Amino acid sequence: MPFLFLDRADVESLLPMDECIEVVEEALRSLARGEAVQPLRSALWMPDRHGLLGVMPGMLGTLQEEDPIVGVKVITVMPGNHTHGEESHQGVVVLFEQERGRPLAILDAGAITAIRTAAASAVATRALAREDAGDLAILGSGTQARSHLEAMRAVRTLRRVRVWSRNPESARRFAEEAGEGVEPMGSVHEAVEGADLICTVTAATSPVLEGDWISPGAHANAVGACTPRARELDASAVALSRLFVDRRESALAEAGDFLLARSEGAVTDAHILGELGEVLEGKIPGRRSAEEITLFKSLGIAVEDLAAGRHVYRKHLSDAAARASMPGLQREEAG
Repeated sequence: MPFLFLDRADVESLLPMDECIEVVEEALRSLARGEAVQPLRSALWMPDRHGLLGVMPGMLGTLQEEDPIVGVKVITVMPGNHTHGEESHQGVVVLFEQERGRPLAILDAGAITAIRTAAASAVATRALAREDAGDLAILGSGTQARSHLEAMRAVRTLRRVRVWSRNPESARRFAEEAGEGVEPMGSVHEAVEGADLICTVTAATSPVLEGDWISPGAHANAVGACTPRARELDASAVALSRLFVDRRESALAEAGDFLLARSEGAVTDAHILGELGEVLEGKIPGRRSAEEITLFKSLGIAVEDLAAGRHVYRKHLSDAAARASMPGLQREEAG
């Protein structure tokens, strides 16, 4: 089997949001069942800390299952890239088969990250948000804002969408491109007032969302901050919420939203109630009442990337086999 390279366009065409949501949910369930290996990632900061190189290994499935894989995502995170018209996340996901360690494919990591991150938030929203939640606030206006709007629309019927950005023109442009029903707001408070769904997808290193602004019964997906010294939520927002994470070990090492709240004495380690996969598998309760505030702190983990990458790889092979079985199409392409 030839070694494949699948670029951004390939990934985007083979990984629609609705499919990725189901793929990510099953990956998180597998992790909770002990059928995946998820080490801590490592990060190498650039000399002036303007960005970092992240290395995220993982393993999904066992040799007794269908096409188990081991792999790694190697990615750079450069928050300032938007000023140059480039994506902040760039890199590759490399897939290997487990039995003999053969490399299978290299896939564009920027596209996988954009889609699977929002898919994980959709899984959390489906599991933790109220069934009638539909007033969405998006804090941020970049790639993850766009993918999160698509993901939230996939799991909830949205009545209203408000977006805020530090750059008001970016919020206005996002709302215009997103279509009817999306409103740009001048402040975070205005954006989240009365919202029952909140997605924080900013590049902030200090809090933009305060606990006093979150309505009872809301569910929040905190996505943007992914290092121990960065946060989007203040301590009260974390303390008020029933907190769930993608991986406990990762949150205790990297989640600035939680770690900084803990350092300020607002919470303890016990405030992390469990992993999202454990909720999905029924091992721990999620939302217990309509009035509770729930919070999913998303750092992004390699098993999500590997599951999404394997799905893309499988579909590519299936499509290639289908084309090969159509002689008329082969002649047309050859001509």
